[in-house]
Order: sequence, then C-alpha cells, then structure tokens
Amino acid sequence: MRKLYTLKKNYEFKRVLNKGQYYYGKYIQFFIIKNKKNINRMGIAISSKIAGSVERNRIKRLIRENYRLFVRNNILKGYDFVFIWNKNKSPKEANYYEIRNDLENIFKRTGILINEKSIDKNNNCI
Repeated sequence: MRKLYTLKKNYEFKRVLNKGQYYYGKYIQFFIIKNKKNINRMGIAISSKIAGSVERNRIKRLIRENYRLFVRNNILKGYDFVFIWNKNKSPKEANYYEIRNDLENIFKRTGILINEKSIDKNNNCI
C-alpha cells in the first residue's frame, strides 16, 4: 500500500489556499496548486463549528479513502490539494458514494485525471 503524503504545517495550507486554484462540488471545496516535487500531498480541513469530532473524523476518513482510490494511477503527480467541507452541508447527509461522485466530478474539472475511462462504477482500476 502506498503512503498518502499530507500537508501538516499551517504555512503549507495557507500557500495552497491563497495561491491555489479553487473548485467546488456539492459537499467539498477544493484547492489545488503545483508543487516542485514528484508526489501529491493532501490536506483536509473541517471546521469545528460544523459538527462534533466524531462526525468530522468520519468525513475525513471518507475523503481520505476516496482520495486514496483516485491516486492509484489516475492522477497526475506534483500537486498539493486541500479539501474543505462545505459549511452549508451537514456531515450526516453525506455517505461514501456521494463523496466519491463529488470528488470524481471535481477531479474531472481540474483536468488532472490521467485516464477517466479506467475508473469503473466500483471505483476500481481496469
């Protein structure tokens, strides 16, 4: 299993949020910027005002798992991503499949998907 590289420092998040391109979906706001590395790094931010810790951590797990499945040979390398939960949506409304569809639509709009036809309905590579 490949390691997921994450953004950890505040200045890393700020760089992506201030200088990156913005895309949005039904549940997720997405920021992307090129980095000078040959890896993708991701960060997830969910406000504590949206929900309690249990719901926030559940959403983070769902986003992380969907991202992990997309990373497997489907996304160009060399980008930093930040996923922000839409404050108008309750975490209880979302499930795995809705988040997957949201991320897939966002990644298609950004143009970083390598091979869109290689993703089947079960999100497995063909």
